Amino acid sequence: MSGNHNLLRRWQGPMTRELLQKPAAFGLGKVPERLVPNATTRMVCGFCSTGCSLDAHLVDGHAVNLTPTAVHSVNLGMACPKGWEALTPLEAADRATVPLLRDERGVLRPVSWRKAMERFCGEFRRIQETHGPDSVAWLGSGQITTEELAFLGALGKFGMGIRHGDGNTRQCMASSVVAYKQAFGFDAPPFTYADFEQSDVIVLVGSNLAIAHPILWQRVLRNRNNPQIVVLDPRTTETASAATLHLPLGPKSDLVLLYSLAHILIARDWVDHGFISKSTSGYDAFRKFVAPFTPDFAAGQSGLKVEVIEQLAEMIHNGKAVSFWWTMGVNQGHEAVRTAQAIINLALMTGNIGRPGTGANSITGQCNAMGSRLFSNTTSLFGGRDFESADDRRAVADILNLSVDRIPDTNSLAYDEIVAGIREGRIKGLWLVGTNPSHSWIHQGEFNELIRNLEFFVVQDMYHSTETAQRADLMLPAAGWGEKEGTFINSERRFGVIKKVRRPPGEAMSDFDIFRLVAHFWGCGELFADWTTPERVFQIVKQLSAGRPCDITGIRDYQALDDCGGIQWPWCGNGGDAGNPPTERRLFEDGRFFTEDQRARFLVETPRPPGEVPDSQFPWILLTGRGTSAQWHTQSRTSKSQILQKLYPAGLYLELNPEDAARVGVGTGDRVRITSRRGSIHASVFITSTVRPGQVFLPMHYPQVNRLTYAEFDPYSRQPSYKSCAVRIDVAN
Repeated sequence: MSGNHNLLRRWQGPMTRELLQKPAAFGLGKVPERLVPNATTRMVCGFCSTGCSLDAHLVDGHAVNLTPTAVHSVNLGMACPKGWEALTPLEAADRATVPLLRDERGVLRPVSWRKAMERFCGEFRRIQETHGPDSVAWLGSGQITTEELAFLGALGKFGMGIRHGDGNTRQCMASSVVAYKQAFGFDAPPFTYADFEQSDVIVLVGSNLAIAHPILWQRVLRNRNNPQIVVLDPRTTETASAATLHLPLGPKSDLVLLYSLAHILIARDWVDHGFISKSTSGYDAFRKFVAPFTPDFAAGQSGLKVEVIEQLAEMIHNGKAVSFWWTMGVNQGHEAVRTAQAIINLALMTGNIGRPGTGANSITGQCNAMGSRLFSNTTSLFGGRDFESADDRRAVADILNLSVDRIPDTNSLAYDEIVAGIREGRIKGLWLVGTNPSHSWIHQGEFNELIRNLEFFVVQDMYHSTETAQRADLMLPAAGWGEKEGTFINSERRFGVIKKVRRPPGEAMSDFDIFRLVAHFWGCGELFADWTTPERVFQIVKQLSAGRPCDITGIRDYQALDDCGGIQWPWCGNGGDAGNPPTERRLFEDGRFFTEDQRARFLVETPRPPGEVPDSQFPWILLTGRGTSAQWHTQSRTSKSQILQKLYPAGLYLELNPEDAARVGVGTGDRVRITSRRGSIHASVFITSTVRPGQVFLPMHYPQVNRLTYAEFDPYSRQPSYKSCAVRIDVAN
């Protein structure tokens, strides 16, 4: 029984504590021996953007185990370790169960929800009255549902008068968003996962797909075309080790390399003139721009051999269906938008877009970063609209039946600008929802000092133990995935449903219900009289999408999403009848884009060096990234599973090349001190040739890593550049 949505709307008895025993080995995938009849329901996983479908097995209405959905277009019966263990974090002993308010002694004490709301609203109103309406801000999360993101964005901007709100999607996907908007006219990842299985050449730029998105890597391995797999990455990652061709380019030399590939393709006339003429603009200027980026020049900048660069260009030319994919290795860079657009340029000039197995394809990070991008109402108005457009503001006001004067006519500050506002004393109150920047924000030490300057700091999270929650003045206990309902949008634009298969602990509430409570105590509840349930808000989101590139007015309701196994946007139905859409759909099959002239744009810019480079004092380049497929972000959830803990090292480790290990005088297991201009941390050495001499690697999941990182931001996306800073390595005392 795949749907059973009505079954889950009522709780079927008391929560049972008697969980079925985990199997041997790592305990992944034992199916419960006893289930009440028809007590299995399908739901989307709540970790990464892949959007795998999981079957929750219920006893008395309470989920006791999970297995991957056997037949589903996303994960095809597979799940990564995080998916198998997705229920375990809900049982953690450090779950936040009651509101906590810091007392006059500086101790967080339990209080009632009424007291918490009165204090929250009272303090934020006081700050606004004292320092002005722009003195408070919020930061949301791509981990909460589309409906919750929409509610937070409407409540904050239209109800509470908070103009400045952003989210942690800024840390992972903002560069791709801006790149797509500028090149295609809308934030529109064009692909479907089937393209992994239909390409004959797959180019992965800054993506360790096997670790970061293991189910998508399995889709690559299912490709029957015996594809050539190319990886552009400074490290010899797990994905690079399995590739046909690995280009270990120097850190942050990718933009030069990509322009050089375009140079070769043009010089040898390996371009699709018909597609360029029909579907693009700016090609002549682009052709002239890349003329100086010869293979010799790129080799000097990247450390690669000329023959290897030319080999890749020839592989792209010979491919019948070439797909280009990127993730954080591109997005988290100082010139990330132009790097993403350099990838887009290659797809456009070779006509590798809109056809099966092709595309310039950004793989998202968090489970609902796509929902955040389109419907969080933070730095773009609902549905990818513009706050600065009077027509867009009027359209949203009419849909939501509110005064247009309530909609700000200027854009919000971005995440880093909100942090700068705290530094400069302009922002005095901050509300964080489902994010942990005391661990994850770049130059962590400065951030944690700055938040001490806030007059009131509110954190809304599943756990009272996160590094950020421990610093809060008020901590609001939130339900997690599996304890509420709503929708996520995955990397391939597919809406999927999550469901309430567990009760949240204690007095914890869904983020949705917390927002309803805030609206009531703030006194703006009448504006949200129709925002009564997540599914009701889904219907409002549908209205906000109407006529937009992300139109989903053809999706009837949650049950339709269940029945179809998720639905990709856009889907506006057929003559008013939603019907069942095809399982897989890609964008731009007709060669028309979302720009005014319906042409995709070639965009370029002169490459520039990163703001911090190695020198005699700090001679190594520090790279950061994912460690294992069993870890997720700041490990607020994955650290709660003993099974997952067996799959990754307990302590922080530093990958160090054998030459550099000899230079420092250390061996595997020795302790070293890693120092940047911002701080020092300690780690155990792991000697490996996966990193090249002069480079070191730290996995981002451990809490101390971002004490070192350098706060540099892409000028267009305002996304932090986590992947490169200068450090020194010393033997630990």
